[in-house]
Amino acid sequence: MKPLTLAAMLGLAALLAACGQKAETDDAAANTTAEATGKMDAMASNMSGDMGNMEMPMAGSAKMAKGAGTVTAVDKSAGTITLDHGPIAEADWPAMTMAFKAKPELLDSVKVGDKVAFDLALNGNAGEVTAIQKQ
Repeated sequence: MKPLTLAAMLGLAALLAACGQKAETDDAAANTTAEATGKMDAMASNMSGDMGNMEMPMAGSAKMAKGAGTVTAVDKSAGTITLDHGPIAEADWPAMTMAFKAKPELLDSVKVGDKVAFDLALNGNAGEVTAIQKQ
């Protein structure tokens, strides 16, 4: 055979072999996709129950704490309340005076000098008053 004819025949054989492999790859991908879809459908149909009863974690994984103290300042424009509080064990905080974020309705319920018990949502070194009651 002439070298040019031999090269053309080998090239044609290689192209045909590659085309066959591509078709097999496409079939395998289609089968894999169909299997994955079937598994997802099966998982969805096996899920039952009332997920509304599940307890959801708070955003930022906030930890809850309780404290008691005296209101020393209320800043409605900044949305903060300053409390001279006793130790807060859940936060490993000693007694101190510090400002906390609080919703406006909580700020409206107390005034400077009130003795209070309060609930905190802790996030790192910060806390937000989530409930407050006069003592």
